[in-house]
Amino acid sequence: MRAAEVGVLLVFGSRGAAHEVQYLSGYPVSGEALLVFPLDGDPTLLVHYENHVPDARRLSVFEDVRPRGEDAVGAALAVLNEKGHAREAVGVAGPLSFRRYAALADALGVAPVDLQSQFARLRLVKSAEEMKMIAAGAALSDAALLALRREARPGLSEHDLVAIVEAAYLSAGGTTHIHYLGATSMKEPDLCVPRQFATGRRLRDGDVILTELSAASGGYYGQVLRTLIVGAEPTPEYSRAHELATAVYKEVCAAIRPGVSSETILDIAEKIHAAGFTIYDDLVHCAVGGVYAPFLRTRPTTRGAGHSFTFEEDMVIVVQPNVVTTDERMGVQVGDMLRVTANGVQSFHAVPREILLCG
Repeated sequence: MRAAEVGVLLVFGSRGAAHEVQYLSGYPVSGEALLVFPLDGDPTLLVHYENHVPDARRLSVFEDVRPRGEDAVGAALAVLNEKGHAREAVGVAGPLSFRRYAALADALGVAPVDLQSQFARLRLVKSAEEMKMIAAGAALSDAALLALRREARPGLSEHDLVAIVEAAYLSAGGTTHIHYLGATSMKEPDLCVPRQFATGRRLRDGDVILTELSAASGGYYGQVLRTLIVGAEPTPEYSRAHELATAVYKEVCAAIRPGVSSETILDIAEKIHAAGFTIYDDLVHCAVGGVYAPFLRTRPTTRGAGHSFTFEEDMVIVVQPNVVTTDERMGVQVGDMLRVTANGVQSFHAVPREILLCG
Protein backbone atom coordinates (compact mmCIF):
# COMPACT_ATOMS: atom_id res chain seq x y z
CA MET A 1 0.00 0.00 0.00
CA ARG A 2 2.83 2.40 0.78
CA ALA A 3 4.62 1.51 -2.44
CA ALA A 4 1.43 2.23 -4.41
CA GLU A 5 0.78 5.40 -2.37
CA VAL A 6 -2.57 3.99 -1.24
CA GLY A 7 -4.02 5.08 2.10
CA VAL A 8 -6.84 2.57 2.36
CA LEU A 9 -7.58 -0.80 0.77
CA LEU A 10 -11.11 -2.00 0.04
CA VAL A 11 -11.06 -5.80 0.09
CA PHE A 12 -14.07 -7.55 -1.44
CA GLY A 13 -15.09 -11.11 -0.69
CA SER A 14 -17.96 -13.47 -1.42
CA ARG A 15 -18.92 -17.06 -0.68
CA GLY A 16 -16.33 -19.20 -2.44
CA ALA A 17 -14.01 -16.22 -3.01
CA ALA A 18 -13.39 -15.10 0.54
CA HIS A 19 -9.63 -15.46 0.36
CA GLU A 20 -8.39 -11.89 0.79
CA VAL A 21 -11.00 -10.98 3.41
CA GLN A 22 -10.34 -14.15 5.39
CA TYR A 23 -6.56 -13.75 5.17
CA LEU A 24 -6.73 -10.29 6.76
CA SER A 25 -9.67 -10.68 9.15
CA GLY A 26 -10.12 -14.40 9.90
CA TYR A 27 -13.74 -14.25 8.69
CA PRO A 28 -14.43 -16.87 5.96
CA VAL A 29 -17.40 -14.90 4.46
CA SER A 30 -20.75 -16.66 4.46
CA GLY A 31 -22.40 -14.42 1.83
CA GLU A 32 -20.61 -11.22 0.87
CA ALA A 33 -18.29 -8.98 2.88
CA LEU A 34 -16.18 -5.89 2.39
CA LEU A 35 -13.16 -5.00 4.49
CA VAL A 36 -12.12 -1.36 4.75
CA PHE A 37 -8.44 -1.72 5.59
CA PRO A 38 -6.57 1.58 6.18
CA LEU A 39 -2.80 1.92 6.23
CA ASP A 40 -3.20 3.69 9.57
CA GLY A 41 -6.14 3.15 11.90
CA ASP A 42 -8.59 0.35 12.67
CA PRO A 43 -10.15 -1.75 9.88
CA THR A 44 -13.91 -2.12 9.46
CA LEU A 45 -15.57 -5.34 8.31
CA LEU A 46 -18.90 -4.84 6.52
CA VAL A 47 -21.09 -7.95 6.28
CA HIS A 48 -23.95 -8.17 3.79
CA TYR A 49 -26.55 -10.22 5.66
CA GLU A 50 -27.40 -8.68 9.01
CA ASN A 51 -28.08 -12.04 10.67
CA HIS A 52 -24.50 -13.07 9.77
CA VAL A 53 -22.97 -10.17 11.70
CA PRO A 54 -22.91 -11.82 15.17
CA ASP A 55 -20.90 -14.79 13.90
CA ALA A 56 -18.64 -12.50 11.90
CA ARG A 57 -17.89 -10.62 15.13
CA ARG A 58 -16.97 -13.93 16.77
CA LEU A 59 -14.61 -14.95 13.97
CA SER A 60 -13.03 -11.66 12.94
CA VAL A 61 -9.82 -10.43 14.56
CA PHE A 62 -11.11 -6.86 14.06
CA GLU A 63 -13.51 -5.29 16.55
CA ASP A 64 -15.42 -3.03 14.16
CA VAL A 65 -17.85 -5.39 12.40
CA ARG A 66 -21.05 -3.93 10.97
CA PRO A 67 -23.96 -4.73 8.65
CA ARG A 68 -23.19 -3.62 5.10
CA GLY A 69 -26.65 -3.29 3.57
CA GLU A 70 -27.40 -3.65 -0.15
CA ASP A 71 -25.12 -0.83 -1.34
CA ALA A 72 -21.57 -2.12 -0.88
CA VAL A 73 -19.87 0.92 -2.37
CA GLY A 74 -22.08 3.33 -0.45
CA ALA A 75 -21.30 1.53 2.81
CA ALA A 76 -17.56 1.67 2.10
CA LEU A 77 -17.70 5.38 1.28
CA ALA A 78 -19.61 6.05 4.52
CA VAL A 79 -16.84 4.36 6.53
CA LEU A 80 -14.15 6.31 4.64
CA ASN A 81 -15.91 9.56 5.49
CA GLU A 82 -16.57 8.58 9.11
CA LYS A 83 -12.96 7.57 9.79
CA GLY A 84 -11.26 10.41 7.94
CA HIS A 85 -10.01 8.48 4.92
CA ALA A 86 -12.15 10.22 2.29
CA ARG A 87 -9.22 12.17 0.84
CA GLU A 88 -6.83 9.23 0.70
CA ALA A 89 -6.03 7.18 -2.40
CA VAL A 90 -8.03 3.95 -2.48
CA GLY A 91 -6.85 0.51 -3.56
CA VAL A 92 -8.99 -2.56 -4.25
CA ALA A 93 -8.49 -6.31 -4.01
CA GLY A 94 -10.71 -9.38 -4.23
CA PRO A 95 -13.67 -10.02 -6.56
CA LEU A 96 -15.21 -6.70 -7.63
CA SER A 97 -17.98 -6.47 -10.21
CA PHE A 98 -17.78 -3.99 -13.07
CA ARG A 99 -20.78 -2.04 -11.76
CA ARG A 100 -19.29 -1.66 -8.30
CA TYR A 101 -15.93 -0.68 -9.75
CA ALA A 102 -17.61 1.97 -11.93
CA ALA A 103 -19.67 3.28 -8.99
CA LEU A 104 -16.56 3.46 -6.81
CA ALA A 105 -14.54 5.27 -9.49
CA ASP A 106 -17.40 7.71 -10.07
CA ALA A 107 -17.75 8.48 -6.35
CA LEU A 108 -14.00 8.91 -5.86
CA GLY A 109 -13.53 10.94 -9.03
CA VAL A 110 -10.58 8.73 -9.93
CA ALA A 111 -10.10 5.03 -10.63
CA PRO A 112 -9.08 3.00 -7.57
CA VAL A 113 -5.67 1.32 -7.63
CA ASP A 114 -5.84 -2.42 -8.41
CA LEU A 115 -3.64 -4.20 -5.84
CA GLN A 116 -4.90 -7.73 -6.47
CA SER A 117 -1.76 -8.98 -8.21
CA GLN A 118 0.48 -7.63 -5.44
CA PHE A 119 -1.80 -9.23 -2.84
CA ALA A 120 -1.67 -12.60 -4.61
CA ARG A 121 2.11 -12.36 -4.96
CA LEU A 122 2.44 -11.69 -1.24
CA ARG A 123 0.47 -14.87 -0.49
CA LEU A 124 2.64 -17.21 -2.55
CA VAL A 125 4.94 -17.60 0.46
CA LYS A 126 3.16 -18.90 3.55
CA SER A 127 3.73 -18.03 7.18
CA ALA A 128 4.44 -20.54 9.95
CA GLU A 129 0.89 -20.03 11.23
CA GLU A 130 -0.52 -20.83 7.80
CA MET A 131 1.63 -23.95 7.53
CA LYS A 132 0.07 -25.33 10.73
CA MET A 133 -3.43 -24.67 9.42
CA ILE A 134 -2.61 -26.34 6.09
CA ALA A 135 -1.28 -29.38 7.96
CA ALA A 136 -4.56 -29.63 9.86
CA GLY A 137 -6.53 -29.48 6.61
CA ALA A 138 -4.25 -32.08 5.05
CA ALA A 139 -4.82 -34.48 7.96
CA LEU A 140 -8.59 -34.18 7.43
CA SER A 141 -8.11 -34.78 3.70
CA ASP A 142 -6.11 -37.93 4.44
CA ALA A 143 -8.85 -39.11 6.81
CA ALA A 144 -11.41 -38.69 4.02
CA LEU A 145 -9.29 -40.69 1.57
CA LEU A 146 -8.70 -43.50 4.06
CA ALA A 147 -12.42 -43.64 4.82
CA LEU A 148 -13.10 -43.98 1.10
CA ARG A 149 -10.58 -46.80 0.77
CA ARG A 150 -12.10 -48.56 3.78
CA GLU A 151 -15.79 -48.19 2.90
CA ALA A 152 -16.08 -48.11 -0.91
CA ARG A 153 -17.67 -51.33 -2.18
CA PRO A 154 -19.81 -52.60 -5.06
CA GLY A 155 -23.33 -51.20 -5.05
CA LEU A 156 -22.48 -47.78 -3.66
CA SER A 157 -23.07 -44.77 -5.91
CA GLU A 158 -20.70 -41.86 -6.45
CA HIS A 159 -23.10 -39.84 -4.25
CA ASP A 160 -22.54 -42.42 -1.51
CA LEU A 161 -18.78 -41.96 -1.91
CA VAL A 162 -19.15 -38.21 -1.42
CA ALA A 163 -21.12 -38.86 1.78
CA ILE A 164 -18.30 -41.12 3.04
CA VAL A 165 -15.73 -38.42 2.28
CA GLU A 166 -17.61 -35.65 4.09
CA ALA A 167 -18.50 -37.81 7.10
CA ALA A 168 -14.78 -38.37 7.73
CA TYR A 169 -14.13 -34.75 8.67
CA LEU A 170 -17.40 -32.92 9.41
CA SER A 171 -17.56 -34.13 13.01
CA ALA A 172 -13.98 -32.90 13.52
CA GLY A 173 -14.96 -29.39 12.45
CA GLY A 174 -13.62 -29.70 8.92
CA THR A 175 -15.25 -28.18 5.87
CA THR A 176 -15.16 -29.00 2.18
CA HIS A 177 -12.89 -27.15 -0.20
CA ILE A 178 -13.37 -29.69 -3.00
CA HIS A 179 -14.14 -33.39 -3.26
CA TYR A 180 -13.83 -34.47 -6.86
CA LEU A 181 -14.27 -38.16 -7.59
CA GLY A 182 -15.51 -40.48 -10.27
CA ALA A 183 -15.58 -44.18 -11.08
CA THR A 184 -15.30 -46.20 -14.28
CA SER A 185 -14.58 -49.75 -15.38
CA MET A 186 -10.92 -50.63 -15.82
CA LYS A 187 -11.81 -52.94 -18.72
CA GLU A 188 -14.00 -50.38 -20.52
CA PRO A 189 -12.93 -47.00 -19.12
CA ASP A 190 -14.64 -43.75 -20.03
CA LEU A 191 -13.20 -41.37 -17.41
CA CYS A 192 -9.74 -39.79 -17.27
CA VAL A 193 -10.20 -37.21 -14.47
CA PRO A 194 -12.38 -37.07 -11.34
CA ARG A 195 -15.84 -35.56 -11.73
CA GLN A 196 -16.57 -32.22 -10.11
CA PHE A 197 -20.22 -33.30 -9.76
CA ALA A 198 -20.87 -36.88 -8.67
CA THR A 199 -23.35 -39.13 -10.45
CA GLY A 200 -25.64 -41.99 -9.46
CA ARG A 201 -23.35 -44.53 -11.14
CA ARG A 202 -22.90 -47.53 -8.83
CA LEU A 203 -19.61 -49.26 -8.16
CA ARG A 204 -18.87 -52.70 -9.56
CA ASP A 205 -15.97 -55.10 -9.07
CA GLY A 206 -13.16 -54.07 -11.40
CA ASP A 207 -13.89 -50.34 -11.14
CA VAL A 208 -11.29 -47.65 -10.66
CA ILE A 209 -12.03 -44.54 -8.59
CA LEU A 210 -10.19 -41.30 -9.35
CA THR A 211 -10.03 -38.80 -6.48
CA GLU A 212 -8.95 -35.26 -5.68
CA LEU A 213 -9.85 -34.43 -2.08
CA SER A 214 -9.37 -31.21 -0.13
CA ALA A 215 -10.83 -30.89 3.34
CA ALA A 216 -10.25 -27.60 5.15
CA SER A 217 -9.60 -26.44 8.69
CA GLY A 218 -10.14 -22.75 9.31
CA GLY A 219 -10.19 -22.14 5.56
CA TYR A 220 -6.85 -23.87 4.95
CA TYR A 221 -6.85 -27.22 3.19
CA GLY A 222 -4.73 -30.08 1.98
CA GLN A 223 -4.99 -31.68 -1.44
CA VAL A 224 -4.46 -35.40 -1.94
CA LEU A 225 -4.95 -37.20 -5.27
CA ARG A 226 -5.06 -40.98 -5.46
CA THR A 227 -6.26 -43.87 -7.60
CA LEU A 228 -8.38 -46.58 -5.92
CA ILE A 229 -9.58 -49.93 -7.26
CA VAL A 230 -12.66 -51.95 -6.22
CA GLY A 231 -12.66 -55.76 -5.93
CA ALA A 232 -9.81 -56.49 -8.35
CA GLU A 233 -6.14 -56.01 -9.08
CA PRO A 234 -5.06 -53.18 -11.43
CA THR A 235 -5.01 -54.06 -15.10
CA PRO A 236 -1.67 -53.82 -16.96
CA GLU A 237 -2.83 -50.59 -18.61
CA TYR A 238 -3.61 -48.91 -15.30
CA SER A 239 -0.43 -50.26 -13.71
CA ARG A 240 1.67 -48.80 -16.52
CA ALA A 241 0.01 -45.39 -16.37
CA HIS A 242 0.27 -45.27 -12.58
CA GLU A 243 3.94 -46.29 -12.59
CA LEU A 244 4.66 -43.46 -15.03
CA ALA A 245 2.70 -40.93 -12.96
CA THR A 246 4.49 -42.01 -9.78
CA ALA A 247 7.91 -41.84 -11.42
CA VAL A 248 7.23 -38.33 -12.76
CA TYR A 249 5.90 -37.27 -9.35
CA LYS A 250 9.06 -38.46 -7.63
CA GLU A 251 11.38 -36.87 -10.19
CA VAL A 252 9.56 -33.53 -10.08
CA CYS A 253 9.65 -33.54 -6.27
CA ALA A 254 13.35 -34.41 -6.25
CA ALA A 255 14.07 -31.46 -8.55
CA ILE A 256 12.17 -28.74 -6.68
CA ARG A 257 14.01 -26.46 -4.30
CA PRO A 258 14.39 -22.68 -3.95
CA GLY A 259 15.85 -21.13 -7.09
CA VAL A 260 14.92 -24.00 -9.44
CA SER A 261 13.27 -22.84 -12.66
CA SER A 262 9.90 -23.99 -13.93
CA GLU A 263 11.72 -25.04 -17.13
CA THR A 264 13.39 -27.84 -15.17
CA ILE A 265 9.96 -29.26 -14.33
CA LEU A 266 8.76 -28.94 -17.92
CA ASP A 267 11.82 -30.92 -19.05
CA ILE A 268 10.88 -33.76 -16.70
CA ALA A 269 7.27 -33.68 -17.88
CA GLU A 270 8.34 -34.49 -21.44
CA LYS A 271 8.62 -38.12 -20.29
CA ILE A 272 4.84 -38.35 -20.13
CA HIS A 273 4.48 -37.60 -23.83
CA ALA A 274 7.48 -39.73 -24.76
CA ALA A 275 5.68 -42.70 -23.18
CA GLY A 276 2.61 -42.10 -25.35
CA PHE A 277 0.43 -40.40 -22.72
CA THR A 278 -0.66 -36.83 -22.02
CA ILE A 279 -2.19 -34.90 -19.08
CA TYR A 280 -5.49 -33.16 -18.48
CA ASP A 281 -5.07 -31.49 -15.09
CA ASP A 282 -2.22 -29.14 -14.15
CA LEU A 283 1.07 -30.87 -13.43
CA VAL A 284 2.03 -28.39 -10.69
CA HIS A 285 0.09 -25.51 -9.19
CA CYS A 286 0.45 -23.19 -6.24
CA ALA A 287 -2.16 -23.60 -3.56
CA VAL A 288 -4.25 -22.34 -0.64
CA GLY A 289 -6.13 -19.11 -0.21
CA GLY A 290 -7.18 -18.54 -3.80
CA VAL A 291 -3.60 -18.72 -5.08
CA TYR A 292 -3.33 -21.19 -7.98
CA ALA A 293 -0.97 -19.31 -10.29
CA PRO A 294 1.72 -19.69 -11.32
CA PHE A 295 0.93 -23.21 -12.50
CA LEU A 296 2.52 -25.62 -14.94
CA ARG A 297 1.11 -28.07 -17.43
CA THR A 298 3.40 -29.67 -20.03
CA ARG A 299 4.77 -27.88 -23.07
CA PRO A 300 2.44 -29.64 -25.56
CA THR A 301 -0.65 -29.05 -23.35
CA THR A 302 0.04 -25.42 -22.41
CA ARG A 303 -2.36 -22.90 -23.91
CA GLY A 304 -1.03 -19.40 -24.35
CA ALA A 305 2.30 -18.21 -23.02
CA GLY A 306 2.21 -20.31 -19.85
CA HIS A 307 4.04 -19.41 -16.65
CA SER A 308 7.75 -18.96 -16.07
CA PHE A 309 8.97 -18.73 -12.48
CA THR A 310 11.42 -19.99 -9.89
CA PHE A 311 10.44 -21.82 -6.74
CA GLU A 312 10.80 -20.06 -3.39
CA GLU A 313 11.15 -21.36 0.13
CA ASP A 314 7.79 -21.75 1.91
CA MET A 315 5.75 -21.79 -1.27
CA VAL A 316 2.94 -24.34 -0.98
CA ILE A 317 2.34 -26.31 -4.17
CA VAL A 318 0.53 -29.39 -5.45
CA VAL A 319 2.41 -31.84 -7.68
CA GLN A 320 -0.16 -34.04 -9.45
CA PRO A 321 0.74 -35.93 -12.64
CA ASN A 322 -2.72 -36.83 -14.00
CA VAL A 323 -1.42 -39.21 -16.66
CA VAL A 324 -4.12 -39.96 -19.25
CA THR A 325 -4.36 -41.74 -22.59
CA THR A 326 -4.45 -39.54 -25.66
CA ASP A 327 -8.02 -40.67 -26.41
CA GLU A 328 -8.98 -39.38 -22.92
CA ARG A 329 -10.73 -42.62 -22.01
CA MET A 330 -8.58 -43.57 -19.01
CA GLY A 331 -6.33 -41.82 -16.52
CA VAL A 332 -4.78 -42.04 -13.06
CA GLN A 333 -4.30 -39.66 -10.15
CA VAL A 334 -1.15 -39.26 -8.04
CA GLY A 335 -0.45 -36.11 -6.06
CA ASP A 336 0.16 -34.31 -2.77
CA MET A 337 0.24 -30.82 -1.37
CA LEU A 338 3.85 -29.94 -0.59
CA ARG A 339 5.89 -27.31 1.19
CA VAL A 340 9.00 -26.02 -0.56
CA THR A 341 11.82 -26.11 2.00
CA ALA A 342 15.43 -24.96 1.79
CA ASN A 343 16.47 -28.50 0.83
CA GLY A 344 13.57 -29.74 -1.29
CA VAL A 345 9.89 -30.45 -0.70
CA GLN A 346 7.97 -31.86 2.23
CA SER A 347 4.56 -33.48 1.84
CA PHE A 348 1.63 -32.56 4.07
CA HIS A 349 0.12 -36.02 3.42
CA ALA A 350 0.78 -39.49 4.80
CA VAL A 351 -1.37 -41.77 2.59
CA PRO A 352 0.72 -44.14 0.43
CA ARG A 353 0.92 -43.14 -3.22
CA GLU A 354 0.49 -46.60 -4.70
CA ILE A 355 -2.85 -47.73 -6.17
CA LEU A 356 -5.15 -48.25 -3.19
CA LEU A 357 -7.33 -51.37 -3.01
CA CYS A 358 -10.74 -50.75 -1.44
CA GLY A 359 -12.35 -52.83 1.27
